Amino acid sequence: MFQQIGRAMLIVGAIVAGAGALVYLLGRGGVGKLPGDLSFGGRGWRVYVLLGTSIILSVVITVILWVITRVRR
Repeated sequence: MFQQIGRAMLIVGAIVAGAGALVYLLGRGGVGKLPGDLSFGGRGWRVYVLLGTSIILSVVITVILWVITRVRR
């Protein structure tokens, strides 16, 4: 039982680390400054609403999952 939990925790940790690296690299590449991404704020605070980035990421993830399901059939 502990081996299964440990394996699951390692897998989840690897996924989180990979997602963090991807977000870091995408941020350095200019993602988050697309048309449709809003940024507003005042003195000492800032709010980012990444509408354009969210739409593009949604499309990319949808295509990836669609390809995975087609390959598994």
